[in-house]
Amino acid sequence: MTWVLVSLLGLLAGVISGLFGVGGAVVIIPGLVLITRMPQHTAHGTSLAALLLPVGLLGVLQYAKRQQVNWGFAAVVAVGLLLGAYFGARFAGSIPDVTLRKMFGGFLLLISVKLLLF
Repeated sequence: MTWVLVSLLGLLAGVISGLFGVGGAVVIIPGLVLITRMPQHTAHGTSLAALLLPVGLLGVLQYAKRQQVNWGFAAVVAVGLLLGAYFGARFAGSIPDVTLRKMFGGFLLLISVKLLLF
């Protein structure tokens, strides 16, 4: 049953990523922690592994058909993601699991409040 739920989690994350243009991690990480009781660090690593190329390819192709992709900005952001993911993962390794979970939850809450109120 867990595998079915994790499969549905992937599908939901894909739909939300394609619909809102957000990284699937905002759905995948809480889902893995809540559904599988996975430790926070393992959920982060699993999410990053799942989101490696070519996961976004089909979604990008749909946006590109409508000429809704700025390729220059995408390339610059990709370089930042590459470097940022490396240093972020190194830093996360030094943070206790519960603290990392609270930081992630706080980040999501902050973004939610910002989007809802401003």
